[in-house]
Amino acid sequence: MSVGFDYDLAIIGAGVGGHGAAIHAKSCGLKVAIVEAAEMGGTCINRGCIPSKALLAAAGRVRELRDEHHLKNLGIQLGEVSFERSAIADHANNIVSKIRADMTNSLKRLGIDVFQGWGRVAGKQKISIDTDNGEKTITARDIILAPGSVPWVPNGVEVDGKTVFTSDAAIKLESLPQWIAIIGSGYIGLEFADIYTALGSEITMIEALDQLMPTFDPDIAKQAQRVLIAPRDIETRTGVLAAKVTPGSPVRIELADMKTKEVVEVLEVDACLVATGRIPATKDLGLEKVGVETDRRGFIPVNDDLQILASGEPVSNLWAIGDATGKMMLAHAASAQGIAVVETICGRHRQVDYRSIPAAAFTHPEISFVGLTQPAAEELGKTEGFKVAVARSYFKGNSKAIAEGETEGLAKVIYREDTGELLGVHILGIHAADLIQEAANAMAKRESVHDLAFFVHTHPTLSEVLDEAYKRAIANH
Repeated sequence: MSVGFDYDLAIIGAGVGGHGAAIHAKSCGLKVAIVEAAEMGGTCINRGCIPSKALLAAAGRVRELRDEHHLKNLGIQLGEVSFERSAIADHANNIVSKIRADMTNSLKRLGIDVFQGWGRVAGKQKISIDTDNGEKTITARDIILAPGSVPWVPNGVEVDGKTVFTSDAAIKLESLPQWIAIIGSGYIGLEFADIYTALGSEITMIEALDQLMPTFDPDIAKQAQRVLIAPRDIETRTGVLAAKVTPGSPVRIELADMKTKEVVEVLEVDACLVATGRIPATKDLGLEKVGVETDRRGFIPVNDDLQILASGEPVSNLWAIGDATGKMMLAHAASAQGIAVVETICGRHRQVDYRSIPAAAFTHPEISFVGLTQPAAEELGKTEGFKVAVARSYFKGNSKAIAEGETEGLAKVIYREDTGELLGVHILGIHAADLIQEAANAMAKRESVHDLAFFVHTHPTLSEVLDEAYKRAIANH
């Protein structure tokens, strides 16, 4: 225990990042407090990863059971498949409640002090907490800020939570409108398009840029459009901005040309999901008390060690992790950051290797990736003086995928032509979110395709899709 302080470490924010940091710090022998203004588990547990995956699981079952052609090929025949919207919503809510309770209990069991209320920095190594019983102040040798993020709603979009809503409301699945507009074609937009179409809704997907899924590798985006959008009740609009969205019955959406900003179309739909990304929840954190200013988007400036910066210089004993840093807005990235900070605090310097952190969209089939897209890798190659090579393999040739009757998709391996070092891996296909971990671990070790091609994979498994891609990579040279 640090002399003169209430705690060795105090954390503001009990999302996945803050929770993980608290548990790791306790295992390192530190006295820990965690402050949370809302529900334990933050966005991921309550309004993001967990409830959306529960909805995707249920909706995915409905889609599979209604795919008569697929079932017939497996020798299976079913009668009419029905579902109850409220029961699917309850399924997601029950899982959230259980995981949230488990997280709360784990902190109590370990002896980590939990303060319910709004926490803010009150000065050097000091936190003030607005609780139901008034203001409380605690001191700590080190402080980690893990405030997370909230959905971003663009100018001109009016949200009423019923007919126009963000993912925060969408996960409650309070209704299944017949026609839903989804603004944004990133992970959130794709996943909810998957859920809604499986349960019978029609979608209009609106993307401001000229192509759908602009953050994905171009090959994956092209294939995903063919598999996840074209065969389903989804129409698309690209290169247009949802300049004005007015709630009501119907919802009125004015679409403007991205270049001219002139209104080119007016849509009238039953509902609208605003899936335009997220912004940091960094207001009223008391950062000004220690001379810290967020950037224009609200992100907290940090160095590679995740120390918070004031005028470019680290503020001693003050750290930030998770979405609010703007490094990589993923729950598992926040967790990795929290653990790295605790390790550094304990004298074992550690930084996060962002290139080896995987990500996934849990559509049917799934999309996953780790590392660089091909354009990004080629840009790096120009800067550092190396050529980029690519190898692809397809689920159509994989024995397990054929047995499952799930042969859509591909694995794309991007690597240095000279050394064979893996630069990026992108997968579209059944269980892609699980398959990517092998590639992520290989990237963390900076493995070469020349070695990976000789690793032995279980037969018959989906993992052989990657094995085949690695083997094709070395066959190219």
